Amino acid sequence: MSFPYFISPEQAMRERSELARKGIARAKSVVALAYAGGVLFVAEDPSRSLQKISELYDRVGFAAAGKFNEFDNLRRGGIQFADTRGYAYDRRDVTGRQLANVYAQTLGTIFTEQAKPYEVELCVAEVAHYGETKRPELYRITYDGSIADELHFVVIGGTTEPIANALKESYAENASLTDALR
Repeated sequence: MSFPYFISPEQAMRERSELARKGIARAKSVVALAYAGGVLFVAEDPSRSLQKISELYDRVGFAAAGKFNEFDNLRRGGIQFADTRGYAYDRRDVTGRQLANVYAQTLGTIFTEQAKPYEVELCVAEVAHYGETKRPELYRITYDGSIADELHFVVIGGTTEPIANALKESYAENASLTDALR
């Protein structure tokens, strides 16, 4: 008589986290950086047709690292959500925070309920309406649905540590686009 295979819930979550982290670690890094004129997205992307950076809606941008088919499905779902919300209510009702929360809920559900988690890390950024002066909002959403509100920049993907350290040393608030690119 053989015993059924059993794995503790904690072990299952650890293995899912490890799988997702390994997949994201193979991805090229993406940087989203707040500057005086808005948000700058920078990504190494050798493909002309597979985009890691996209506009989701008016004033709301999206960047992702990880498996393309997984983050592209999320991107398209976010666009549909934003279009539906903006059409049903008002275009100004669609916010970066709202889209980041939708992504966090979706990734959290996939992480806990599916056999395989998505191997993705996302960034959602929102800039102010024309004429407003509020600072850009940057959100990092991880594979398990965790969400973090970042003030100045977000680095996602494979080699985040050296890039984040370099940005910590050189970041200047309200920099021009030319200075932000350096």
